[in-house]
Amino acid sequence: MAVKIRLTRTGKKKAPSYRIVVADARSPRDGRIIDRLGWYNPLVEPSAIHIDEEKALKWLKTGAQPTDSVASLLKRTGVLARFEAMQATPSAQA
Repeated sequence: MAVKIRLTRTGKKKAPSYRIVVADARSPRDGRIIDRLGWYNPLVEPSAIHIDEEKALKWLKTGAQPTDSVASLLKRTGVLARFEAMQATPSAQA
């Protein structure tokens, strides 16, 4: 089963806000989700991003692939850098 970390749209018409979720790659954009990791509001200045780092790292370790937009959000919050640092030193985990 291919699992993706992606955005689902919430909010009103012309005022989007997004949830960062883990879902099966075959399910529709706003369809069934496996886990909710956080939210993203692009309308405020600066953009508001809230991601549960522990959940995100757990899903990245198990092989969930972030979409391009979620990868940029993870990079902005520093989660992706932390994950890559963990991958570079696997002996520290054991």
